[in-house]
Amino acid sequence: MKPIETQTETGVANWDFSVTVPVKDTLMSKDSIKGSQFAHPYLEFSGACAGCGETPYAKVITQLFGDRMVIANATGCSSIWGASAPATPYCTNAEGKGPAWANSLFEDNAEYGMGMAIGIRQMRDRLNDIMTEAITLDIPAEYKEAFTAWVEGKEDAEASKAATAKILGLVNGCGCCGCGVEDARAQEIIAEIKEKKDYLIKKSTWIVGGDGWAYDIGYGGLDHVLASGENVNVLVFDTEVYSNTGGQSSKSTPTGAVAKFAASGKKMKKKDLGMIAATYGYVYVAQVGMGADKNQFMKAIIEAEKYDGPSLIIAYAPCINHGLKQGMGRTQANTEQAVKAGYWHLWRFNPELKEQGKNPFTLDSKEPTASFRDFLMDQVRYTSLMKDFPEVAEELFVKAEKDAKDRYQTYIRLARD
Repeated sequence: MKPIETQTETGVANWDFSVTVPVKDTLMSKDSIKGSQFAHPYLEFSGACAGCGETPYAKVITQLFGDRMVIANATGCSSIWGASAPATPYCTNAEGKGPAWANSLFEDNAEYGMGMAIGIRQMRDRLNDIMTEAITLDIPAEYKEAFTAWVEGKEDAEASKAATAKILGLVNGCGCCGCGVEDARAQEIIAEIKEKKDYLIKKSTWIVGGDGWAYDIGYGGLDHVLASGENVNVLVFDTEVYSNTGGQSSKSTPTGAVAKFAASGKKMKKKDLGMIAATYGYVYVAQVGMGADKNQFMKAIIEAEKYDGPSLIIAYAPCINHGLKQGMGRTQANTEQAVKAGYWHLWRFNPELKEQGKNPFTLDSKEPTASFRDFLMDQVRYTSLMKDFPEVAEELFVKAEKDAKDRYQTYIRLARD
């Protein structure tokens, strides 16, 4: 770090040049791990804690869908590193496209995002109606072809992008004189399409927040939104505490972990939010850990976004409140250790498989091979319990391991049956 006045002469010029370098995001499919990393990231310089477990998930998702994302962000860590005024880490590409981001409260963020999704759907339904009408009118063939392509492919991201490019090429040059459109009603429709052009490309709506929001304060709203069947994607950064306000215990906090309001260790086991959502049968649900299995994470994100209905992704996010003895530079490795120890499990519930006569539940975790106790002992949130309350520590650690094993056995039965 150096005084800015000593860096402006070369630093600004170098940065200005760097942002003109074309993004080579067509070399490989963005659906692969390597291919996704050639894509433009729409999240940069977040200001989160060094090693934050949350930001890598958000960054990858913007690389996949960022140019058409709409984000409803619950108050919490992700709203602080996501919009610390006067700056925001969410950015745009050379065309000026990027995530549309807004923040709401703990208690109503899911409903807030659902409102965004319904509003967008209403706008696009209106576009569908007027284009369908326009096809029946006396308009040039190229207009009919472009409108037909959009109507047929509007729910497919790439198809809607291609159709949108053709439509904008026609209507942007149309002043309703000399362009071949003489029908008065068709001219009105073209004017309305120009007015609503931002809704032509299929949007990817994401409702984002931490476990304090999703498991606790905002759970009623989250449950309502998932039950509604609306096509929204929910991403939960599971740090297992209310991170932003100092690490208070949440329903996501596991047995034995020390947190504010659980100074002598959490007594009750962690809520299984994913399993609760899966009981609806029509909600796509996945539990992921990027550091443990990047392929599984990519599969889950892509499947969830493509699924025509509600989806819920629960992402394990190591946090500075965990007190990692390895340091926050090892959060990805810590996630891998959590899965190997059977502390965190990777799975997907895809309702579309059920329609194909297959088991919708896929257990992506292998049988634990590492020590559960060693994993706990590598974090201050557990070792501090031994120091302050040694008489209850052993009992709670045994219970924590049993809770994790019981959860894993449930997943095994679901995968088998």
